Amino acid sequence: MKAIRRFTVRPVLPEPLMPLAELARNLRWSWHTETRELFQSVDPEGWQAAGGDPVRLLGSVPAARLEELAADRRFLRRLAVAVADLDDYVHGGRWYQSQENTAELPAAIAYFSPEFGITAALPQYSGGLGILAGDHLKAASDLGVPVIGVGLLYRHGYFRQSLSRDGWQQEHYPVLDPHELPLTLLRHEDATPARVSLTLPGGRSLHAHIWQARVGRVPLLLLDSDVEDNDAAAREVTDRLYGGGSDHRLLQEMLLGIGGVRAVRAYCGITGHAAPEVFHTNEGHAGFLGLERIRELEGEQGLGFDAAVEAVRAGTVFTTHTPVPAGIDRFERSLLARHFGEGGELPSVPVDRILELGAETFPGGDPGVFNMAVMGLRLAQRANGVSTLHGAVSRGMFAGLWPGFDAADVPIASVTNGVHAPTWVAPEVMRLGARQIGSGRTEDALAVGGSPRWDAVAQIADQDVWDVRRALREQLVQEVRDRLRASWKQRGAADAELGWVDSVLDPDVLTIGFARRVPSYKRLTLMLRDPERLRRLLLDPDRPVQIVVAGKAHPADDGGKRLVQELVRFSDDPRVRHRIVFLPDYGMAMAQKLYPGCDVWLNNPLRPLEACGTSGMKAALNGCLNLSVLDGWWDEWFEPDFGWAIPTADGLGTDEDRRDDLEAGALYELIESRVAPRFYDRTGRTGLPVRWIEMVRRTLVSLGPKVLAGRMVREYVERLYTPAALSHRALDPAAARDLAWWKGRVRAAWPRVAVEHVEAVAAAPVGGTAELGATLTLRVRVALDSLAPDDVEVQAVAGRVDAQDVIRDARTFPLKPAAGPDLEGRWVYEGPLALDRTGPFGYTVRVLPSHPLLATAAELGLVAAPVDAEPVGGVVLR
Repeated sequence: MKAIRRFTVRPVLPEPLMPLAELARNLRWSWHTETRELFQSVDPEGWQAAGGDPVRLLGSVPAARLEELAADRRFLRRLAVAVADLDDYVHGGRWYQSQENTAELPAAIAYFSPEFGITAALPQYSGGLGILAGDHLKAASDLGVPVIGVGLLYRHGYFRQSLSRDGWQQEHYPVLDPHELPLTLLRHEDATPARVSLTLPGGRSLHAHIWQARVGRVPLLLLDSDVEDNDAAAREVTDRLYGGGSDHRLLQEMLLGIGGVRAVRAYCGITGHAAPEVFHTNEGHAGFLGLERIRELEGEQGLGFDAAVEAVRAGTVFTTHTPVPAGIDRFERSLLARHFGEGGELPSVPVDRILELGAETFPGGDPGVFNMAVMGLRLAQRANGVSTLHGAVSRGMFAGLWPGFDAADVPIASVTNGVHAPTWVAPEVMRLGARQIGSGRTEDALAVGGSPRWDAVAQIADQDVWDVRRALREQLVQEVRDRLRASWKQRGAADAELGWVDSVLDPDVLTIGFARRVPSYKRLTLMLRDPERLRRLLLDPDRPVQIVVAGKAHPADDGGKRLVQELVRFSDDPRVRHRIVFLPDYGMAMAQKLYPGCDVWLNNPLRPLEACGTSGMKAALNGCLNLSVLDGWWDEWFEPDFGWAIPTADGLGTDEDRRDDLEAGALYELIESRVAPRFYDRTGRTGLPVRWIEMVRRTLVSLGPKVLAGRMVREYVERLYTPAALSHRALDPAAARDLAWWKGRVRAAWPRVAVEHVEAVAAAPVGGTAELGATLTLRVRVALDSLAPDDVEVQAVAGRVDAQDVIRDARTFPLKPAAGPDLEGRWVYEGPLALDRTGPFGYTVRVLPSHPLLATAAELGLVAAPVDAEPVGGVVLR
């Protein structure tokens, strides 16, 4: 018979062991080796059966074993040390508290994301976005940054992946019981559960409880709609990550954004935590948080809509993670109108103004849709991409929101992602580094990316490096065999058929790893473009290669599933199955074995469609070398000293087959002629691959400090969070009203703002040439209509010009008012223009809005320039 209700019966911990529950509920154990080792010693077999999850472990330890440990003085001493260390970690001062400008730093930052990858024991992630969010929280904890994470609690997580006998991906959705997870329910003082509620059309409501995870010193709030007061449909809102149709997805994002702000308010009220001054939305899914904050400001401070928008923008940071429009959530405007119209949520906020925020008012935009990324950009004064290249791609992709500006001037910055080293570095590598870096708290050393102690890794002996690398490869081989055997049993194979699994992979063979989500642009099957050539690589008698592949296709992506099946069928071939394997159900637990055990990490996306690609960073921190297309972070930091760049066939337009053929050929050639020979070159007297080991060292020393999440979070604090907090403080109600009024006045006058005349009045070039170091004096007449010089900035823009007279690597030179206004509102501006570069040189002039509370001059998307699109002046410098 099937149970009608399920719950967990837990053993009662003896009093001396009660601190174990505290350790288990703080997810710092997921990256703190000593705490994990303590839990493992409680019951080694139970630890293995629990998948390394302390909460599950403590729910299954026999009472006799607990009594034994309660009397074990040595264990109790270890427990006391672990508890004291956690207390010092959570409450002691760290990097953030040691800054000289602490008064300027935000009191708190609310960080919203649709998914968080903290640990395999809390499966609330699908891929890179969630892993990045988890690493962001962990690094913030290590640095002492007062972040509050906000997300949803999915009762079925993403999905578990298995394979059919013919290699087709199958999805399974296990039920997750929050009481069996490392979570606690947020409660009021009277012990009643805290909850948030949203109004739905038709008189319905959506209620959600707030579960809390402790990520070191960072609270993570997860909203759960499986509440008895909800109707059946509302209870299913948080059923699956990225599941359901448009209406379901919209409700998830409304709960995340609007409900998330309300959850933060409840949490701060109950716990006394400082209220956030900065709200960071990690991709557009949480963009509705801005609407809730507008509602708060309109109701509590009496601001009008426009002034509330300005106040919200000042303290909001928006991070975009997608380099393609297809990766952005877009909803039918009619769906938004139904949920925010009469009888819906946020009744005090005009629905037409809400729809304007997400309108695609740019060339090629669809007037019938609401674009979440567009709303995110309009409601955030500061925005960024996640690598230098992705920042440039994003500026081009969203340039239509800033008409008249070159893509380079679009106000989207970049902060390159990083990864949390204590989570992803194998203990063996950690111990190897500790010999040189020195003792002390590991996460402290790894949080400080610029630490000179990283240079000490260069002194590690060749033999020590190679011994660790081989040990990790050997561990991976065993992990692969165990997982492969389990997978084949799921596919229907009997033990008698699986003897060959014991010879899969070899700990002395060059091992390449490839694991990620399986959208088409990541090109899972590029390695199969020439199957016979790949077979020769795998089976080379002198320099063989072995490949471990993993990845999940979205449940609705049949194209991605076909790619998985193609790879699986190739790897099932008895001729090569000992050299190439596909492992189903890729997740954090697998990844933590895969990255350290591989010698080379392969990444071959269609450039420039990889926003960042942090899997290669995790591999690099374990001494694995990258073999990648120059995309994402690899485009930014690649050097031949520590990896290889796969040449790309850019410029082939829509001929994707031709491009794939060329790039696959380049990949094979690199492996055959450079990667494998370097790995197997043992010509020195030590018998070690000395040049390979040196590349491993350079990877750790040069890339190590750069790829850390600690470096990333420090950049967010210094470049985005602190300026946003200062802007938030400056935008009190009066200032917000004044700024909104000023923007309205500028927008009304701007159609009549113009650059009417430009001339060089001194040191003008003769015969079209001028000497380097000379100075032009420019005089410009501009029409400002009703605006004053304090409302604008007039600039000369100059630099080298290409064959089409487009200015490259431009510099700006401010011009100052010299006369005016005349009767028609014209002003004369003058200023020097330094001729500081040789070659073809050009300049133009533009007028931009100017106000001390703007983050950038491009914020309003308004610019006035000469009607002629070509540079106003041009010279050749000698």
